[in-house]
Amino acid sequence: MRREASRPRDDWAATVESQGLAFHRSAHPEGLSRPYWDEGVHYVFTMDEVLDLEEQVEELHRMCLAAAEHVVAHDRLGDFAVPPAWRGAVVESWRRRDQHVFGRFDLRYDGTGPAKLLEYNADTPTSLVESSIVQWFWLRDVFPDDDQWNSIHERLIDRWKALTLPTGPVHFAWTSADETGEEVMTLAYLQETAEQAGLKTVALAMEDIGWDALNRRFVDMEHRVVRSLCKLYPWEWIVAEPFGPHAMAQQISMAWIEPLWKMLLSNKALLAVLWELYPGHPNLLPAYLDGPRDLADGPGYVEKPLLGREGASMRVVSPGLTVETDGDYGAEGFVYQEFLPLPDFSGWRPVLGAWMVDDESAGLGIRETSGLITDDTSSFVPHRIHG
Repeated sequence: MRREASRPRDDWAATVESQGLAFHRSAHPEGLSRPYWDEGVHYVFTMDEVLDLEEQVEELHRMCLAAAEHVVAHDRLGDFAVPPAWRGAVVESWRRRDQHVFGRFDLRYDGTGPAKLLEYNADTPTSLVESSIVQWFWLRDVFPDDDQWNSIHERLIDRWKALTLPTGPVHFAWTSADETGEEVMTLAYLQETAEQAGLKTVALAMEDIGWDALNRRFVDMEHRVVRSLCKLYPWEWIVAEPFGPHAMAQQISMAWIEPLWKMLLSNKALLAVLWELYPGHPNLLPAYLDGPRDLADGPGYVEKPLLGREGASMRVVSPGLTVETDGDYGAEGFVYQEFLPLPDFSGWRPVLGAWMVDDESAGLGIRETSGLITDDTSSFVPHRIHG
């Protein structure tokens, strides 16, 4: 694994926008000199590294499923801050094995040892368009003789074909609260893959979904019944909404992508449960729910809110070092994970986003930042496989 400079394509911005990355101009906070999509650099991997990473990622996914089974079997949903009224529905969703489509692991990896799990974005993963489409066309334009860890598009189509869905179109819903446009473009891409799989689809905003009180069902603006819903609106928000009880009541009659049981894998309490079940596993970092324990006197720790996003409300505590990020997360509690700094490549620190589709690894997206915490200032950079 190495980081290399590369010449950006002429008119690259218009090119990536035409491929669905229209939000690259708004994905960053204002005032940053580096663009969100940065093809002036890229990472190079060997095929052996990628094959090894694929095995590690799929093992991590199997471990996460086993952790979900443990949480359900031992009634530990309270550790995940799942509201009491919803715990039975989460358990039932898991026991039914409600169908799922995709997720993204965030990993620390430097090419010299096993990848380390930082978190699992299993409910509302983003950076999908960049990972699946935009960097693939970059590869074809710039390094046409090389390969890429990227079968995301094909696997998504295959997954939609394999799902057993209720009759009627699949609705793809974004929230108007997202001002960057990332969510609407991500859902538009997912909708495109579903259509390529032969499904009929409808796009709408979450705010435009109505409730038919007489027939007790969700409906769209055309009064069509919503029987299958793909959303990037996180379940922890839905359970707190006024329409939350209706969503709970519709668990059996509707197909939800992602399903309710994904609350257990998208919650950072998962990191502590994994360490309990697989202590010393080479792909895990020590993590605890009741405090940093021995990490405070050793390498240090990262305090992560159970339901945090974009690196907000985090704190790194290490000998001689304390770094914090702003944010309003943390009311539900924190997990304390061993601090292992992201690897340094010429002053930049990458996080590998390894994609899962169904239960198989599907591809890689890389974000990097100059800081110790990957937040909304990070940039997406492409990768290739050489040799």
